[in-house]
Amino acid sequence: MHSYKTDSSKETQKIAAGLAKKFLRAKTKRKNALVFALMGELGSGKTTFVQGFLRGLGIKKKITSPTFVIAKNYKLKTKNYKQAYHIDCYRIKKADELLKLGLREVLENPQNIVLIEWAEKIKKILPKNFVWLKFKHGPKENIRVIRLNS
Repeated sequence: MHSYKTDSSKETQKIAAGLAKKFLRAKTKRKNALVFALMGELGSGKTTFVQGFLRGLGIKKKITSPTFVIAKNYKLKTKNYKQAYHIDCYRIKKADELLKLGLREVLENPQNIVLIEWAEKIKKILPKNFVWLKFKHGPKENIRVIRLNS
């Protein structure tokens, strides 16, 4: 388990971009998508982290939360990955709702990177080898603690 402590949105994004680059360099052969499952309270830094991560993957356009549209995808120009998906499960009641939208196919494609906010709501349909990221508010207003379990 790795733990990160940040004191600003900018620092959270910088850590996320660094992690994105680290995972891009990994030589692991995958049978399914590279999935990051993010969980934490409202305002704990999940969307900010995703923004930094996608920047680290080379996404230049504005990155906003897909709370109301559920999912957004971004074309990647990397050797091993072709698409990144940002999914927000905040409004999801049952995991099956996402399966009807084609999530199974997204998760099974090894050329995809998938970042899922509020992932605890759909844990039962996530592939076995996903990466958990747990976000917590710190002791002071801008402090955030991020724990990564892979």
